[in-house]
Amino acid sequence: MALDRRDLTLLQNWTINASDTQFNALSGAIGGFTAGVATCPLDVIKTKLQAQGGFVAMSKSKGGHHPRIYNGLVGTARVIWKQEGVRGMYRGLGPIVLGYLPTWAVWFTVYNESKDYLTKKAEVRNPIAVNFCSSIIAGASSTIVTNPIWVIKTRLMSQSGSSRQPKPTSSPWHYHSTLDAARKMYSTEGFRSFYSGLAPALLGLTHVAVQFPAYEFLRKKFTGQGMGETNDSFKDQWFGVLMASIMSKIMASSATYPHEVIRTRLQTQRRPTPGIEYLQGLGVSETASGGKAGPDGIPEPKYRGIVKTFRTILVEEGAGAFYAGMGVNMARAVPAATVTMMTYEFVMKTLHHEKSEGQRKRALVMEP
Repeated sequence: MALDRRDLTLLQNWTINASDTQFNALSGAIGGFTAGVATCPLDVIKTKLQAQGGFVAMSKSKGGHHPRIYNGLVGTARVIWKQEGVRGMYRGLGPIVLGYLPTWAVWFTVYNESKDYLTKKAEVRNPIAVNFCSSIIAGASSTIVTNPIWVIKTRLMSQSGSSRQPKPTSSPWHYHSTLDAARKMYSTEGFRSFYSGLAPALLGLTHVAVQFPAYEFLRKKFTGQGMGETNDSFKDQWFGVLMASIMSKIMASSATYPHEVIRTRLQTQRRPTPGIEYLQGLGVSETASGGKAGPDGIPEPKYRGIVKTFRTILVEEGAGAFYAGMGVNMARAVPAATVTMMTYEFVMKTLHHEKSEGQRKRALVMEP
């Protein structure tokens, strides 16, 4: 018995004509968005802990005292909740939503397209090499596209202040929203501020270069299938996907965490233009350049480039500073990666299923 075209759902109509590239983009965007919303409070806590050391060291260099008010996961959460309430726990959620959607949409799309190119056209036979190179290409693409969003997110999360008290409106370093932060950053620091920390962010490609080849390898071992592949028994393979997600993220985070601290310091450092007074977050020349100001009379930035930032943190705070907030990062990054990958795999499975159903129904519609 033939069916009517109206029996096809909107999703089935779309999936019939959609490509694998579109499937990957949509699945990646939904996965990243879900993970971002679910783990935002932990991201705020991690950012506070990473940025705190820079403010403490800056205060000491001027003969002052900046107390460490953030201590560990629970202690930092308690301070944020007391000072800013639930709004403080979700500070920077706007950039997260705006950032994760294109980040993972671009990443999964470029990753799978790169794998196809390297395998079919470049004829690279080693699957580990294919996954490694594809991870680097995809990571670089998504990082360059979305770096401005992550700088804004880091600025919003690292600033302090109670949401229950009136906020200063005159300070160019206090941001009320995503758009307000973007406007103030551009007017006071210029376009370059949106690409603060880009070098360590690109250095962080080592993270995905570890995580996704490891995920592909473990998923294949646990389930017999590669990333995004599905079959009728996929519902019995969720545990394998879960374990591959957790283990690959732990491996990558442990190996590459210090670059995140360096990136956070560079992103939270302000770049004032001539005429703007010295304010919190700008490095002092006494520690960065031997007491000499720049040619325009403005103190030179304390953190300048990956190598110099690394040396400054090491001298002022010790090696332990490179792992500040790592416990919180693990508590955030592992669930975030797990939610991202599980959601991605689930959406890919759903889309492929709806496509098959749509094709089956369309075949019945076309029957005489």
